[in-house]
Amino acid sequence: MREQAARVPVTGSAGAADVPGAADELASRYGRTRTRSRRDRWWLVAVAVAFVAVFTGWVVWGGLDNTGGNLLETDTAYTIVNAQQTRVSFTVDVDPGRTVACAVQAQNEDFSTVGWKIVQFPASTHRVRAFTETVRTTSKPVTGLVDQCWLT
Repeated sequence: MREQAARVPVTGSAGAADVPGAADELASRYGRTRTRSRRDRWWLVAVAVAFVAVFTGWVVWGGLDNTGGNLLETDTAYTIVNAQQTRVSFTVDVDPGRTVACAVQAQNEDFSTVGWKIVQFPASTHRVRAFTETVRTTSKPVTGLVDQCWLT
């Protein structure tokens, strides 16, 4: 038969919390001092403030700063003149008083660019303007379009 060990009650025993200075010694040993706790808290606050500052700057720069202007180009038609030319018609919607440049291109049946032309447009008092440009090509095109426009 096995003998059972007598159970000793834990409630009256001296633990680490009962010995004066033991808690501070353990905290110091494992890096949990008050100084470190305060330092960690300051680092957390500094990182949070930096994040808020960067985020606010990004929102202002990207969303609220509308100095870039509005620009929208729309293809309206194209005509294949012959194997060396295509005519592209398009509209440009831009704030009045802004100059614009557009890249107009022609593509073949493999979607390769076979003609390319950059066209500058002066400022105007009208918001929406229609243009037709002829693009010279190196081989027979199957389509013509505006690749992109930008403010100049």
